[in-house]
Amino acid sequence: MVLIALGVNHRTAALETRERVAFAPEMLVPNLQQGLRQSGAEDFVILSTCNRTEVYAAGEGVSPEAVLTWLVEVGRLDAQDLKDCTYVLRDDEAVAHMMKVASGLDSMVLGEPQILGQMKSAYAVAQEAGTLSGVLHQVFHQVFATAKRVRSETAIGENPVSVAYAAVSLAQRIFARLQDIHALLIGAGDTIELLAQHLHEQGVGQITVANRTLSRAQQMAERFGAEAILLADIHDRLPEADVVISSTASQLPVLGKGAVESALKRRKHKPIFMVDIAVPRDIEPEVGKLDDVYLYTVDDLKSVIEVNRRRREDAASQAELIIDEGVESWRKQLRGQNAASTIRDFRGALGSVRDAELEKALNALAQGQAPEQILRQLAHGLTNKLLHTPTTQLKQASEQGNLEQIRLARLLFGLQTGERNGVGGANDLEEQDEE
Repeated sequence: MVLIALGVNHRTAALETRERVAFAPEMLVPNLQQGLRQSGAEDFVILSTCNRTEVYAAGEGVSPEAVLTWLVEVGRLDAQDLKDCTYVLRDDEAVAHMMKVASGLDSMVLGEPQILGQMKSAYAVAQEAGTLSGVLHQVFHQVFATAKRVRSETAIGENPVSVAYAAVSLAQRIFARLQDIHALLIGAGDTIELLAQHLHEQGVGQITVANRTLSRAQQMAERFGAEAILLADIHDRLPEADVVISSTASQLPVLGKGAVESALKRRKHKPIFMVDIAVPRDIEPEVGKLDDVYLYTVDDLKSVIEVNRRRREDAASQAELIIDEGVESWRKQLRGQNAASTIRDFRGALGSVRDAELEKALNALAQGQAPEQILRQLAHGLTNKLLHTPTTQLKQASEQGNLEQIRLARLLFGLQTGERNGVGGANDLEEQDEE
Protein backbone atom coordinates (compact mmCIF):
# COMPACT_ATOMS: atom_id res chain seq x y z
CA MET A 1 0.00 0.00 0.00
CA VAL A 2 1.39 3.40 -1.06
CA LEU A 3 0.35 6.55 0.81
CA ILE A 4 1.34 9.99 -0.50
CA ALA A 5 0.76 13.65 0.38
CA LEU A 6 1.41 15.98 -2.55
CA GLY A 7 0.81 19.70 -2.75
CA VAL A 8 1.81 23.34 -2.77
CA ASN A 9 1.57 25.89 0.04
CA HIS A 10 2.38 29.48 0.94
CA ARG A 11 6.06 28.66 1.34
CA THR A 12 6.61 26.78 -1.91
CA ALA A 13 4.31 28.50 -4.44
CA ALA A 14 3.34 32.03 -5.38
CA LEU A 15 -0.26 33.15 -5.01
CA GLU A 16 -0.74 32.99 -8.79
CA THR A 17 0.10 29.28 -8.78
CA ARG A 18 -1.99 28.50 -5.70
CA GLU A 19 -4.96 30.20 -7.34
CA ARG A 20 -4.68 27.91 -10.37
CA VAL A 21 -4.86 24.74 -8.29
CA ALA A 22 -7.47 25.96 -5.82
CA PHE A 23 -10.71 23.96 -5.92
CA ALA A 24 -14.13 25.59 -5.74
CA PRO A 25 -16.31 23.93 -3.07
CA GLU A 26 -19.10 23.19 -5.55
CA MET A 27 -16.65 21.32 -7.82
CA LEU A 28 -14.89 19.24 -5.18
CA VAL A 29 -17.01 16.10 -5.57
CA PRO A 30 -16.51 15.72 -9.36
CA ASN A 31 -12.84 16.73 -8.98
CA LEU A 32 -12.33 14.05 -6.33
CA GLN A 33 -13.94 11.39 -8.47
CA GLN A 34 -11.91 12.42 -11.53
CA GLY A 35 -8.68 12.48 -9.50
CA LEU A 36 -9.38 9.03 -8.11
CA ARG A 37 -9.85 7.59 -11.61
CA GLN A 38 -6.85 9.26 -13.21
CA SER A 39 -4.35 8.69 -10.40
CA GLY A 40 -4.96 4.97 -9.94
CA ALA A 41 -5.64 5.57 -6.24
CA GLU A 42 -8.06 3.69 -4.03
CA ASP A 43 -8.50 6.65 -1.65
CA PHE A 44 -8.33 10.31 -2.71
CA VAL A 45 -8.79 13.49 -0.62
CA ILE A 46 -8.31 17.16 -1.55
CA LEU A 47 -7.52 19.89 0.98
CA SER A 48 -7.89 23.33 -0.62
CA THR A 49 -7.44 26.54 1.40
CA CYS A 50 -6.14 30.02 0.65
CA ASN A 51 -2.65 28.98 1.73
CA ARG A 52 -2.40 25.43 0.40
CA THR A 53 -3.74 22.79 -1.93
CA GLU A 54 -2.83 19.23 -0.97
CA VAL A 55 -3.85 15.84 -2.30
CA TYR A 56 -3.75 12.79 -0.06
CA ALA A 57 -3.89 9.53 -2.01
CA ALA A 58 -3.47 5.86 -1.15
CA GLY A 59 -3.51 2.61 -3.09
CA GLU A 60 -1.31 -0.10 -4.54
CA GLY A 61 -1.21 1.54 -7.97
CA VAL A 62 -1.05 5.24 -7.06
CA SER A 63 2.03 7.29 -7.97
CA PRO A 64 3.05 10.93 -7.35
CA GLU A 65 3.59 11.36 -11.09
CA ALA A 66 -0.02 10.38 -11.84
CA VAL A 67 -1.38 12.79 -9.20
CA LEU A 68 0.86 15.60 -10.44
CA THR A 69 -0.24 15.00 -14.04
CA TRP A 70 -3.87 15.26 -12.99
CA LEU A 71 -3.17 18.46 -11.02
CA VAL A 72 -1.42 19.99 -14.05
CA GLU A 73 -4.49 19.25 -16.18
CA VAL A 74 -6.88 20.73 -13.61
CA GLY A 75 -4.85 23.92 -13.17
CA ARG A 76 -3.81 24.16 -16.83
CA LEU A 77 -0.27 24.80 -15.69
CA ASP A 78 3.13 24.05 -17.13
CA ALA A 79 4.15 20.66 -15.72
CA GLN A 80 7.69 21.74 -14.84
CA ASP A 81 6.52 24.97 -13.21
CA LEU A 82 4.15 23.05 -10.92
CA LYS A 83 6.69 20.32 -10.23
CA ASP A 84 9.24 22.93 -9.12
CA CYS A 85 7.00 24.16 -6.30
CA THR A 86 5.38 20.83 -5.35
CA TYR A 87 6.38 18.71 -2.36
CA VAL A 88 5.77 14.96 -2.15
CA LEU A 89 5.82 12.90 1.05
CA ARG A 90 5.32 9.16 1.35
CA ASP A 91 4.00 6.76 3.97
CA ASP A 92 5.10 7.72 7.53
CA GLU A 93 6.34 11.12 6.36
CA ALA A 94 2.98 11.78 4.70
CA VAL A 95 1.13 10.85 7.91
CA ALA A 96 3.41 13.08 10.00
CA HIS A 97 2.84 15.96 7.56
CA MET A 98 -0.94 15.57 7.74
CA MET A 99 -0.73 15.67 11.54
CA LYS A 100 1.39 18.84 11.44
CA VAL A 101 -1.05 20.50 9.05
CA ALA A 102 -4.07 19.57 11.18
CA SER A 103 -2.32 20.84 14.31
CA GLY A 104 -1.48 24.21 12.75
CA LEU A 105 2.28 23.58 12.81
CA ASP A 106 2.58 24.08 9.05
CA SER A 107 0.38 27.17 8.85
CA MET A 108 1.40 30.71 7.94
CA VAL A 109 0.25 31.67 11.44
CA LEU A 110 1.74 29.03 13.72
CA GLY A 111 -0.95 27.16 15.61
CA GLU A 112 -3.97 28.75 13.87
CA PRO A 113 -7.08 26.68 14.66
CA GLN A 114 -9.10 26.97 11.43
CA ILE A 115 -7.06 24.39 9.50
CA LEU A 116 -8.33 21.48 11.60
CA GLY A 117 -11.91 22.29 10.64
CA GLN A 118 -10.85 22.60 7.01
CA MET A 119 -9.23 19.15 7.12
CA LYS A 120 -12.36 17.67 8.68
CA SER A 121 -14.39 19.26 5.90
CA ALA A 122 -12.05 17.75 3.26
CA TYR A 123 -12.49 14.35 4.88
CA ALA A 124 -16.30 14.70 4.93
CA VAL A 125 -16.50 15.79 1.27
CA ALA A 126 -14.33 12.83 0.20
CA GLN A 127 -16.70 10.52 2.06
CA GLU A 128 -19.63 12.14 0.27
CA ALA A 129 -17.85 11.70 -3.08
CA GLY A 130 -17.14 8.03 -2.38
CA THR A 131 -13.37 8.47 -2.66
CA LEU A 132 -12.51 7.54 0.92
CA SER A 133 -13.03 4.07 2.31
CA GLY A 134 -9.75 2.31 2.97
CA VAL A 135 -6.45 3.17 4.57
CA LEU A 136 -6.87 6.96 4.37
CA HIS A 137 -10.09 6.69 6.36
CA GLN A 138 -8.04 5.23 9.22
CA VAL A 139 -5.21 7.71 8.72
CA PHE A 140 -7.55 10.68 9.09
CA HIS A 141 -8.94 9.35 12.35
CA GLN A 142 -5.39 9.07 13.69
CA VAL A 143 -4.61 12.58 12.37
CA PHE A 144 -7.67 14.09 14.09
CA ALA A 145 -6.91 12.30 17.36
CA THR A 146 -3.33 13.57 17.31
CA ALA A 147 -4.37 17.15 16.47
CA LYS A 148 -6.83 17.04 19.35
CA ARG A 149 -4.03 15.99 21.69
CA VAL A 150 -1.85 18.84 20.43
CA ARG A 151 -4.65 21.32 21.10
CA SER A 152 -5.49 19.97 24.54
CA GLU A 153 -1.98 19.17 25.83
CA THR A 154 -0.03 22.19 24.56
CA ALA A 155 -0.55 25.96 24.42
CA ILE A 156 -0.15 26.04 20.63
CA GLY A 157 -3.42 27.89 20.03
CA GLU A 158 -3.88 29.83 23.24
CA ASN A 159 -1.87 32.94 22.45
CA PRO A 160 -2.72 35.18 19.44
CA VAL A 161 0.12 35.75 16.98
CA SER A 162 -1.49 38.09 14.44
CA VAL A 163 -2.49 41.72 14.94
CA ALA A 164 -6.10 41.01 13.96
CA TYR A 165 -6.43 37.94 16.14
CA ALA A 166 -4.70 39.67 19.08
CA ALA A 167 -7.15 42.56 18.88
CA VAL A 168 -10.15 40.24 18.95
CA SER A 169 -8.64 38.22 21.82
CA LEU A 170 -8.19 41.40 23.86
CA ALA A 171 -11.82 42.29 23.21
CA GLN A 172 -12.86 38.87 24.50
CA ARG A 173 -11.00 39.55 27.76
CA ILE A 174 -12.80 42.85 28.30
CA PHE A 175 -16.31 41.81 27.26
CA ALA A 176 -17.87 38.69 28.73
CA ARG A 177 -20.13 38.19 25.69
CA LEU A 178 -19.12 39.38 22.24
CA GLN A 179 -22.67 38.54 21.13
CA ASP A 180 -23.87 41.64 23.04
CA ILE A 181 -21.44 44.20 21.61
CA HIS A 182 -21.33 46.53 18.61
CA ALA A 183 -17.98 46.72 16.78
CA LEU A 184 -17.06 49.71 14.61
CA LEU A 185 -14.29 48.95 12.11
CA ILE A 186 -12.66 51.95 10.45
CA GLY A 187 -11.03 51.21 7.10
CA ALA A 188 -11.52 48.38 4.60
CA GLY A 189 -8.05 46.97 3.98
CA ASP A 190 -6.79 43.43 4.52
CA THR A 191 -6.27 43.79 8.28
CA ILE A 192 -9.77 45.19 8.82
CA GLU A 193 -11.18 42.40 6.64
CA LEU A 194 -9.40 39.80 8.77
CA LEU A 195 -10.71 41.50 11.91
CA ALA A 196 -14.24 41.39 10.52
CA GLN A 197 -13.80 37.70 9.79
CA HIS A 198 -12.56 36.94 13.32
CA LEU A 199 -15.36 38.98 14.92
CA HIS A 200 -17.96 37.34 12.70
CA GLU A 201 -16.64 33.86 13.58
CA GLN A 202 -16.83 34.74 17.29
CA GLY A 203 -20.48 35.72 16.89
CA VAL A 204 -20.14 39.44 17.62
CA GLY A 205 -23.56 41.08 17.89
CA GLN A 206 -23.21 43.85 15.29
CA ILE A 207 -20.44 45.06 12.96
CA THR A 208 -20.27 48.43 11.23
CA VAL A 209 -17.60 49.09 8.59
CA ALA A 210 -16.67 52.72 7.91
CA ASN A 211 -14.59 53.64 4.89
CA ARG A 212 -13.82 56.63 2.70
CA THR A 213 -15.22 54.68 -0.29
CA LEU A 214 -18.67 53.31 0.49
CA SER A 215 -18.60 50.61 -2.22
CA ARG A 216 -15.53 48.96 -0.67
CA ALA A 217 -17.15 49.00 2.76
CA GLN A 218 -20.31 47.51 1.28
CA GLN A 219 -18.39 44.62 -0.32
CA MET A 220 -16.96 43.67 3.06
CA ALA A 221 -20.24 44.25 4.87
CA GLU A 222 -22.03 41.82 2.56
CA ARG A 223 -19.54 39.06 3.41
CA PHE A 224 -19.96 39.35 7.15
CA GLY A 225 -23.53 40.57 7.60
CA ALA A 226 -22.32 44.04 8.59
CA GLU A 227 -23.45 47.61 7.97
CA ALA A 228 -21.44 49.94 5.71
CA ILE A 229 -21.08 53.68 6.36
CA LEU A 230 -18.85 56.54 5.21
CA LEU A 231 -16.01 57.92 7.34
CA ALA A 232 -17.97 61.15 7.60
CA ASP A 233 -20.69 59.31 9.56
CA ILE A 234 -18.36 57.95 12.26
CA HIS A 235 -19.11 60.67 14.83
CA ASP A 236 -22.84 59.94 14.64
CA ARG A 237 -22.35 56.19 15.12
CA LEU A 238 -19.52 56.27 17.67
CA PRO A 239 -21.80 56.35 20.75
CA GLU A 240 -23.21 52.97 19.68
CA ALA A 241 -19.79 51.31 19.47
CA ASP A 242 -18.41 49.15 22.28
CA VAL A 243 -15.34 48.23 20.21
CA VAL A 244 -13.55 50.53 17.78
CA ILE A 245 -10.72 49.20 15.65
CA SER A 246 -9.10 51.46 13.08
CA SER A 247 -6.64 50.86 10.24
CA THR A 248 -6.71 53.44 7.48
CA ALA A 249 -4.03 55.02 5.26
CA SER A 250 -4.91 58.51 6.48
CA GLN A 251 -2.02 60.83 7.29
CA LEU A 252 -4.13 62.58 9.93
CA PRO A 253 -6.15 61.15 12.85
CA VAL A 254 -9.72 60.19 12.02
CA LEU A 255 -10.80 60.19 15.69
CA GLY A 256 -9.94 62.98 18.09
CA LYS A 257 -10.29 63.38 21.86
CA GLY A 258 -13.30 65.68 21.56
CA ALA A 259 -15.34 63.26 19.48
CA VAL A 260 -14.66 60.40 21.87
CA GLU A 261 -15.51 62.54 24.92
CA SER A 262 -18.82 63.44 23.33
CA ALA A 263 -19.55 59.78 22.57
CA LEU A 264 -18.75 58.74 26.16
CA LYS A 265 -21.22 61.27 27.52
CA ARG A 266 -23.96 59.91 25.29
CA ARG A 267 -22.97 56.38 26.38
CA LYS A 268 -23.21 57.50 30.04
CA HIS A 269 -19.53 56.54 30.35
CA LYS A 270 -20.03 52.94 29.33
CA PRO A 271 -16.44 51.83 28.44
CA ILE A 272 -15.11 51.70 24.87
CA PHE A 273 -12.35 49.34 23.81
CA MET A 274 -10.19 50.87 21.05
CA VAL A 275 -7.38 49.46 18.95
CA ASP A 276 -5.39 51.72 16.62
CA ILE A 277 -3.52 49.53 14.12
CA ALA A 278 -2.70 52.36 11.70
CA VAL A 279 0.70 53.95 11.13
CA PRO A 280 0.48 56.97 11.30
CA ARG A 281 -2.10 56.62 14.07
CA ASP A 282 -5.80 57.05 13.35
CA ILE A 283 -6.77 57.84 16.96
CA GLU A 284 -5.23 60.78 18.79
CA PRO A 285 -2.97 59.55 21.65
CA GLU A 286 -4.81 61.82 24.10
CA VAL A 287 -7.87 59.59 23.74
CA GLY A 288 -6.06 56.96 25.81
CA LYS A 289 -6.03 59.31 28.79
CA LEU A 290 -9.81 59.43 28.97
CA ASP A 291 -11.60 57.47 31.67
CA ASP A 292 -13.63 54.54 30.34
CA VAL A 293 -11.43 54.17 27.25
CA TYR A 294 -9.08 51.23 26.77
CA LEU A 295 -6.78 52.25 23.90
CA TYR A 296 -4.16 49.93 22.40
CA THR A 297 -1.75 50.78 19.59
CA VAL A 298 -0.11 48.47 17.07
CA ASP A 299 3.05 48.50 19.20
CA ASP A 300 1.08 47.31 22.23
CA LEU A 301 -0.24 44.42 20.17
CA LYS A 302 3.15 43.58 18.65
CA SER A 303 4.76 43.22 22.06
CA VAL A 304 1.98 40.81 23.06
CA ILE A 305 2.33 38.96 19.74
CA GLU A 306 6.11 38.54 20.11
CA VAL A 307 5.76 37.02 23.57
CA ASN A 308 2.96 34.80 22.32
CA ARG A 309 4.96 33.71 19.27
CA ARG A 310 7.76 32.49 21.52
CA ARG A 311 5.22 30.62 23.64
CA ARG A 312 3.75 29.01 20.55
CA GLU A 313 7.20 27.98 19.37
CA ASP A 314 7.78 26.29 22.72
CA ALA A 315 4.39 24.62 22.40
CA ALA A 316 5.27 23.55 18.85
CA SER A 317 8.27 21.63 20.19
CA GLN A 318 5.96 19.77 22.55
CA ALA A 319 3.54 19.20 19.68
CA GLU A 320 6.29 17.57 17.59
CA LEU A 321 6.71 14.92 20.30
CA ILE A 322 2.96 14.25 20.29
CA ILE A 323 3.05 13.91 16.50
CA ASP A 324 5.94 11.43 16.76
CA GLU A 325 3.76 9.40 19.11
CA GLY A 326 0.84 9.72 16.69
CA VAL A 327 2.94 8.38 13.81
CA GLU A 328 4.14 5.47 15.95
CA SER A 329 0.54 4.73 16.89
CA TRP A 330 -0.31 4.64 13.18
CA ARG A 331 2.60 2.27 12.54
CA LYS A 332 1.30 -0.06 15.25
CA GLN A 333 -2.17 0.09 13.76
CA LEU A 334 -0.75 -0.74 10.33
CA ARG A 335 1.28 -3.63 11.72
CA GLY A 336 -1.85 -4.83 13.48
CA GLN A 337 -3.66 -4.84 10.15
CA ASN A 338 -0.88 -6.94 8.65
CA ALA A 339 -1.23 -9.42 11.52
CA ALA A 340 -5.00 -9.41 11.08
CA SER A 341 -4.73 -10.58 7.46
CA THR A 342 -2.29 -13.34 8.50
CA ILE A 343 -4.60 -14.44 11.31
CA ARG A 344 -7.53 -14.46 8.92
CA ASP A 345 -5.62 -16.62 6.42
CA PHE A 346 -4.41 -18.91 9.23
CA ARG A 347 -7.92 -19.40 10.55
CA GLY A 348 -9.15 -20.11 7.05
CA ALA A 349 -6.50 -22.78 6.48
CA LEU A 350 -7.22 -24.46 9.83
CA GLY A 351 -10.94 -24.27 9.16
CA SER A 352 -10.49 -26.16 5.90
CA VAL A 353 -8.57 -28.93 7.67
CA ARG A 354 -11.21 -29.09 10.41
CA ASP A 355 -14.08 -29.32 7.94
CA ALA A 356 -12.37 -32.10 5.97
CA GLU A 357 -11.68 -34.20 9.07
CA LEU A 358 -15.19 -33.57 10.42
CA GLU A 359 -16.68 -34.74 7.11
CA LYS A 360 -14.68 -38.00 7.40
CA ALA A 361 -15.94 -38.53 10.94
CA LEU A 362 -19.58 -37.93 9.95
CA ASN A 363 -19.27 -40.38 7.05
CA ALA A 364 -17.78 -42.96 9.40
CA LEU A 365 -20.68 -42.47 11.82
CA ALA A 366 -23.16 -42.90 8.98
CA GLN A 367 -21.48 -46.21 8.10
CA GLY A 368 -22.01 -47.47 11.62
CA GLN A 369 -18.46 -47.38 12.96
CA ALA A 370 -17.99 -47.18 16.73
CA PRO A 371 -18.26 -43.57 17.95
CA GLU A 372 -15.29 -43.94 20.33
CA GLN A 373 -13.04 -45.13 17.49
CA ILE A 374 -14.25 -42.28 15.25
CA LEU A 375 -13.47 -39.67 17.92
CA ARG A 376 -9.97 -41.10 18.39
CA GLN A 377 -9.39 -41.01 14.62
CA LEU A 378 -10.76 -37.44 14.43
CA ALA A 379 -8.44 -36.22 17.19
CA HIS A 380 -5.45 -38.03 15.70
CA GLY A 381 -6.17 -36.79 12.17
CA LEU A 382 -6.67 -33.18 13.27
CA THR A 383 -3.46 -33.21 15.30
CA ASN A 384 -1.35 -34.60 12.45
CA LYS A 385 -2.84 -32.37 9.76
CA LEU A 386 -2.60 -29.19 11.82
CA LEU A 387 0.98 -29.88 12.90
CA HIS A 388 2.31 -31.09 9.56
CA THR A 389 3.33 -27.70 8.07
CA PRO A 390 4.75 -26.20 11.32
CA THR A 391 6.68 -29.42 11.96
CA THR A 392 8.16 -29.43 8.48
CA GLN A 393 9.24 -25.79 8.82
CA LEU A 394 10.76 -26.38 12.28
CA LYS A 395 12.72 -29.40 11.03
CA GLN A 396 14.13 -27.26 8.25
CA ALA A 397 15.00 -24.47 10.69
CA SER A 398 16.74 -26.94 12.97
CA GLU A 399 18.77 -28.43 10.12
CA GLN A 400 19.84 -24.93 9.06
CA GLY A 401 20.74 -23.92 12.62
CA ASN A 402 18.07 -21.20 12.69
CA LEU A 403 17.54 -21.18 16.45
CA GLU A 404 15.81 -17.77 16.40
CA GLN A 405 12.97 -19.17 14.29
CA ILE A 406 12.57 -22.04 16.71
CA ARG A 407 12.60 -19.66 19.68
CA LEU A 408 9.85 -17.59 18.05
CA ALA A 409 7.83 -20.76 17.40
CA ARG A 410 8.01 -21.69 21.09
CA LEU A 411 6.89 -18.16 21.95
CA LEU A 412 4.07 -18.31 19.39
CA PHE A 413 2.74 -21.64 20.69
CA GLY A 414 3.14 -20.68 24.36
CA LEU A 415 5.73 -23.37 25.13
CA GLN A 416 8.28 -23.09 27.91
CA THR A 417 11.26 -21.02 26.77
CA GLY A 418 14.00 -23.54 27.68
CA GLU A 419 15.64 -25.14 24.65
CA ARG A 420 16.63 -28.78 24.47
CA ASN A 421 19.16 -30.39 22.16
CA GLY A 422 19.83 -26.93 20.71
CA VAL A 423 16.65 -27.06 18.63
CA GLY A 424 14.02 -25.86 21.11
CA GLY A 425 11.81 -28.99 20.99
CA ALA A 426 11.65 -29.56 17.22
CA ASN A 427 12.30 -33.27 17.84
CA ASP A 428 9.20 -33.53 20.03
CA LEU A 429 7.05 -32.20 17.23
CA GLU A 430 8.70 -34.61 14.82
CA GLU A 431 7.79 -37.59 17.03
CA GLN A 432 4.20 -36.42 17.38
CA ASP A 433 3.82 -35.90 13.65
CA GLU A 434 5.04 -39.41 12.91
CA GLU A 435 2.65 -41.27 15.19
